Amino acid sequence: MIVSDAFAGKTYAVLGLARSGLATVDCLSASGARVVAWDGREEARAAVAGKAELGDPMEIDLTGFDGIVVSPGVPLNRHPITMRARLAGVPIIGDIELFALARPTLPPHKVVGITGTNGKSTTTALIHHIVEQAGYPTVMGGNIGLPILGQPPLEPNLHGVGVYVLELSSYQIDLTHSLDCDVAVLLNITPDHLDRYDGFEGYVASKARLFTMQSAGNVAVIAAEDEQSRAIAETLCFRAGVVTVASADIDPVAQLTWPALQGPHNAQNAAVAIAVAKALGIDEATIANALTSYASLPHRMQAVATRNGVLYVNDSKATNAASTAPALAAWPAIDGKPRIHWILGGVAKSDNLDECAPHFGNVAHAYTIGEAGHMFADLLRGSMAVDDSEMLSAAVRRAARIAQPGDIVLLSPACASFDQFRDFEARGDAFAAAVAALE
Repeated sequence: MIVSDAFAGKTYAVLGLARSGLATVDCLSASGARVVAWDGREEARAAVAGKAELGDPMEIDLTGFDGIVVSPGVPLNRHPITMRARLAGVPIIGDIELFALARPTLPPHKVVGITGTNGKSTTTALIHHIVEQAGYPTVMGGNIGLPILGQPPLEPNLHGVGVYVLELSSYQIDLTHSLDCDVAVLLNITPDHLDRYDGFEGYVASKARLFTMQSAGNVAVIAAEDEQSRAIAETLCFRAGVVTVASADIDPVAQLTWPALQGPHNAQNAAVAIAVAKALGIDEATIANALTSYASLPHRMQAVATRNGVLYVNDSKATNAASTAPALAAWPAIDGKPRIHWILGGVAKSDNLDECAPHFGNVAHAYTIGEAGHMFADLLRGSMAVDDSEMLSAAVRRAARIAQPGDIVLLSPACASFDQFRDFEARGDAFAAAVAALE
């Protein structure tokens, strides 16, 4: 784990003891800080015995605390901890801010921070893969993988400094004030998480903060393919290190040689990753080889099986229509024959599928599930055949009966998972299990 003198003698409250909270307690305690921790679950409180005092930040006196470390899942616009911290004059921060504060005490390194509404995980994993193939010490963290504070600090090797590759949600950006990324990345911005912000403008402003925290000489890589991303790029025009990219920068013939990076959305992801790799000084041959050898992440356009000539793809991480749209575009109709059997539904984030509509012609049959299933079935019936399946396992079985060799059965729900599953990973695992159970 990361241990830093930056925290010695300071006092922090930690609210929430899931993975990042536990890693935070471990880091602060080992660094010589006084830690007061709390979680509503008794078993979580037991896990910090001997490392932290127990105390609810909503009840204890916060005078003199150096920070309240909260999970990104805490809704700052609604949770009473926000006002309580303000009255006490104590900043609310996250584990990414603690990492930023620890950076001056760590061995020489660089940080790549990736944000955007869609494609963050794939792009983070791809950049990490390229950096790893180039021989640099590297880890990825933030909104992906293990908590960054729980990972060992990177030691430089003969190839150069270590590179931390961080996937950053808007929530995590909200909780950091001093993360100065050597390379900051913006993929795209579409409406999402609006319950946490003062309208779409507030959400956009959260993404833009990643760049305002940068030193002027550092690099910004922006996929300027939507109005909001272009506007952010324009505000940075005075800086020398701004690189704008687009999906069209990618040679479609070259993309065919990248098995895990098919579709127009992955062209954007690849364009960004290539620009980041060049900013880090990685040579083109290494980049090209890494694009070919990259393997897709679980739950993101993940090929889980081919049965009777039908490809089954787990895209459970597509939790809104904008992130599902690229998946529908990845397998166009052939000779006018649509090939996708689309499984969608769950907890809807909107009452429409407008972003997906341009690609409805690629869908042979839709199978709706979950809370939004009936609504989406009614919405889609005028555009394609629809089976209101309700349950994921039933949708997989019905799709398997109808799909023909060369077709794709695609779980890309365009919805959150919390009506029927713990999270998108559990939903994706259930899809893979249902496919494995097919006779």
